[in-house]
Amino acid sequence: METSDIYILCIEDEQEVLDAVVRDLEKLEEQFPVETATSAEEARSVIEKLLENGKKIGLILCDHILPGDNGVELLIELHKNEQLHASKKVLLTGQAGLEDTVKALNEAKLHHYIAKPWNKEDLMSVSVELLTDYVIEQEDDVLPFMGTLDAAKLSEFIRSGRNVSDS
Repeated sequence: METSDIYILCIEDEQEVLDAVVRDLEKLEEQFPVETATSAEEARSVIEKLLENGKKIGLILCDHILPGDNGVELLIELHKNEQLHASKKVLLTGQAGLEDTVKALNEAKLHHYIAKPWNKEDLMSVSVELLTDYVIEQEDDVLPFMGTLDAAKLSEFIRSGRNVSDS
């Protein structure tokens, strides 16, 4: 399986939690390299470096409580970046209140909310689903992703012969 130029970005300030997220996504890492950041500032730097090198960010998993800007504010800021518009955004937190969560849904176009402590299968399932959607929307050739992502959904997309613009 070949590594793609689509990255997963995990933003979490607690190293132990960050390591657990990366470990839980290990099966995806063969095809989707995982980058990490421990603050909003570091996340901006990682994103800038990836985009400058022609890479894409398919999935952003972000904690709410971060040093500096909080996760919701960061996700809103990232959503405003044209190059990250298609990126799937997940708030992974035990701290965001209803108001912050609603703000993230409305202003950052949040795709999913996962409460801590999370279930490994749920995290993997949500990540696979969102990356499958990202690949269908952004990639010309979805075949290389059949072994990692939702093969049934990708097959249906191929069979339908649709372009994303048709849906």
